[in-house]
Amino acid sequence: MANKKGAKSTGDRPMRYKMHVKKGDKVQVIAGNDKGKVGEVLRTLPKESKVVVKEVNKKTKHVKPKQEGESGQIKIFEGPIHSSNVMLYSEKEKVASRVGYTTNEDGKKVRILKKTGEIIDD
Repeated sequence: MANKKGAKSTGDRPMRYKMHVKKGDKVQVIAGNDKGKVGEVLRTLPKESKVVVKEVNKKTKHVKPKQEGESGQIKIFEGPIHSSNVMLYSEKEKVASRVGYTTNEDGKKVRILKKTGEIIDD
């Protein structure tokens, strides 16, 4: 049985959305008009598998005046991009890398960069 979005129903369990990036991560865009840009993840949208990255995918919105005597505005904001179009970025090594998972000495699951072995989660 499928729901409105076309995803399969999981019965009584709620849907779980997993993403390889979190809010606050440094990422590099690997596809699209802003390819190569590096920025911080401002917001994640797990249900759509999208992220909002600082200074990436800039959009302009022309806002009409609401009241008489008020002037209109042009608002510039970052639009969401698909999470598959970003890779985690290492500030030390200046390289983008895929994400791996391992456990630290405390037994806690942490994310690491595959290329550098750098631990992301503290």
